[in-house]
Amino acid sequence: MSNPRVILLISGKRKCGKDFLTEKLLQRLATDRAQIVRISEPIKRSWAAKLGLDLKQLLGDGPYKERYRKDMIEWSDRKRAEDYGFFCRQACAGLDKEICIVSDIRRKTDIRYFRESFEGRTKAIRIVASDETRRARGWHFQEGVDDVQSECDLDNVTDWDLLINNENDADVDSILEQIMALIR
Repeated sequence: MSNPRVILLISGKRKCGKDFLTEKLLQRLATDRAQIVRISEPIKRSWAAKLGLDLKQLLGDGPYKERYRKDMIEWSDRKRAEDYGFFCRQACAGLDKEICIVSDIRRKTDIRYFRESFEGRTKAIRIVASDETRRARGWHFQEGVDDVQSECDLDNVTDWDLLINNENDADVDSILEQIMALIR
């Protein structure tokens, strides 16, 4: 693992625009300086191996992943109860850039892991969007998914370095500039 200068911790509910914004940010920063790390990737890789599932589809954003989401969340929560940094460490195994964007922070323990492991170099960003906007992007409330720790654990956190409102009419360039200001 390299020693990144800054770790951006991106969080938000499903369909708030986390992945879209992190991809746009990576384009702006360029892949020679920055990389995206997803905690969900080692979770999905382990889950696919455990059950013999199609990893490529599980990593995607379609109905295949949704079919397995609830059980995968419950399994990963049990793993985290044993070792809260288990998946974060795996996700960080390939760090080799100056700037690391962690696109899927979902739990207080995720933030804790990065703040402890990269002391003084983390910036926590919360992306919010109304339920109406999220529905327009394809979100539908799912019991056992949208009302559990993986979606709700960060709801009462208030000490974000940056809070971004990402409604459908949001100015993406302005949002990216706000994030870039944290990096400088």
